[in-house]
Amino acid sequence: MPADHRPAKSVRVLLAEDGGTAHGALALLLRMEPDLEIVAQVASGDAVLDAALTRRPDVALLEVELSGMSGLEAVAVLRDQVPDCRVLILATSGRPGHLQRAIAAGAAGFLVRDGSVEELASAIRRVLTGETVIDPVLAAAAQSAGPPPLTSEECASLRAAADGTPLAESAARLHLSEAAVTAHLAAALAKTGTSHPAKALREARRLGWV
Repeated sequence: MPADHRPAKSVRVLLAEDGGTAHGALALLLRMEPDLEIVAQVASGDAVLDAALTRRPDVALLEVELSGMSGLEAVAVLRDQVPDCRVLILATSGRPGHLQRAIAAGAAGFLVRDGSVEELASAIRRVLTGETVIDPVLAAAAQSAGPPPLTSEECASLRAAADGTPLAESAARLHLSEAAVTAHLAAALAKTGTSHPAKALREARRLGWV
């Protein structure tokens, strides 16, 4: 294979990016690469799975911050429902927690959105060949940062309670006792330095812990 990993046929790409002022610019630039085909473009994390099931992309390029389901949350869904699709995460700013979550969920790569389109296109080709492509600076930071401090139970309890769902309902949904959920929420609030589950969830997401 050539040094730039350019495949013999077009790579089918699903692009999920938010609806900000630069929306559409990345797709326009990627379409200038002769071997990349944008087969689906969505602005919401909730639309990623349907688009992937319908269009069957080779690679899904997902921004971290998406409305509805985040790009990080969508990784595990795609790996479960569309296992042949390789997932590459694109972040505006690199946070070790985001990288750790993405790789744990099955992402094939993680890049910070400060490189050239040529570098991004190369990364798309490389993950398709089976490589794992990670921003080297962020990889070093993640290695020294250690694992995210929230446990899986604390993350689940935050998600269940953040929208104001009553404790009893959250506990039933999680198949835990109310006392256990209360303890997990208290630990999550302490670790995030917040006073309410909704604020704790926002802070944990900002830090890349959930």
